[in-house]
Amino acid sequence: MEWLIIAKALILGVVEGITEFLPISSTGHLIIAGDLLDFNDDKGKVFEIVIQLGAILAVVWEYRVRLTGVLRDLTKDAVAQRFVVNLAIAFLPAAIVGLAFHRAIKLYLFNPVTVAAALIVGGVIILWAEHRRHVARIDDVDAMRPRDALLIGIAQCFALIPGTSRAGATIVGGLLTGLSRKAATEFSFFLAIPVMFAATGFDLATNLDLLHAADVPMVVTGFVMAFVAALVAVKGLLRYIANHTFDGFAWYRIVLGIVVLAYFW
Repeated sequence: MEWLIIAKALILGVVEGITEFLPISSTGHLIIAGDLLDFNDDKGKVFEIVIQLGAILAVVWEYRVRLTGVLRDLTKDAVAQRFVVNLAIAFLPAAIVGLAFHRAIKLYLFNPVTVAAALIVGGVIILWAEHRRHVARIDDVDAMRPRDALLIGIAQCFALIPGTSRAGATIVGGLLTGLSRKAATEFSFFLAIPVMFAATGFDLATNLDLLHAADVPMVVTGFVMAFVAALVAVKGLLRYIANHTFDGFAWYRIVLGIVVLAYFW
């Protein structure tokens, strides 16, 4: 029934939007939600790719003033130029590794055991990163150096393992590099824009034929819900980290990883 498909699209859109920019792995949540809703076939996987665009656009909208300012001043402002260069440097490692191993990753790593293990290991790493001696020398992304961007870009490569979380990898990479929680989180948001547009565009180019005109209501529902939920999540995370550590997300990951193992056992 069409209303049932729309309901599933609404739920998955909310799941995608909330989890995409939090360090808890949207992939892990979508695998469980898709299985529970019986929406994990090939069409369901393409749908998940499409609704990622809604989540990306939420970040673009949230930082629209900053992004338009960078584009406007790019040819004349050194700060804007450094910002773009840092994004490009951080983008390249995962782009190169992803293109080289895309098929192998999809074939061998997209399974519940890998996701569960990555959730648990990632949670432990976040706890370690939070409780080691952390001296923040960078409080704003504009103060980042190319070396900082490269180290975060290398850390992002680990997010190619399903369940690791792109946000989690880049935030932890930022913390270990010397960024404050706020700077690491904001750079993770900015870096998501080119990374997710590239990854989503690549996947859509090879799988879009699985969607048809009749799927438009489903896709629009999921897209809009992902946008709204991601906007709420981005705003909420920035408020949260002002007075809290990432420990709660780490323990949540560990518990979720155990739940995933138990669910798919």
